[in-house]
Amino acid sequence: MITRHLRAIGALPGLVIAGIPAIVLALTDFEVGWGLDGPLRALPVVAGAALAGAGLTLMYRTISLFAREGGGTLAPWDPTRKLVVRGPYRYVRNPMIVGVLCVVMGEAVAFGSPALALWAALFFTMNAVWFPLVEEPGLVRRFGEQYDDYRRHVPRWLPRSTPWTPGS
Repeated sequence: MITRHLRAIGALPGLVIAGIPAIVLALTDFEVGWGLDGPLRALPVVAGAALAGAGLTLMYRTISLFAREGGGTLAPWDPTRKLVVRGPYRYVRNPMIVGVLCVVMGEAVAFGSPALALWAALFFTMNAVWFPLVEEPGLVRRFGEQYDDYRRHVPRWLPRSTPWTPGS
């Protein structure tokens, strides 16, 4: 069970938040602290670490819910068997992607890397195309009216201000 989750995590968010950023940083110039002097140099590092930490927390919560509630993983080759509409999924339909995006943006801020910010924008753009064209039609086929109801009430990217309760 744990092996399937580790494979999915390593192949998908692991590559996006660790593998590709490592390559980007190795191949491009960056300036930790964004050129600020003295103690101010630590501000972007702390802000970036906080953003990345929030993203990792969100990722952990969504992966845990997929395992406990959905009976599957975040990977398209081993998807959940049950629609997950608890926790952060009550606020936004794609909290895993939001979490991954927060991590990559946090890395861009912490490392002072415009190239990582560009990678974050590219990652978001790819998902903004993938979800409505591929992922959501597949969810409609798998979960039918249950997913349609969820989709009507919970936004794709920007969280609701209040949690949605199924059947309300």
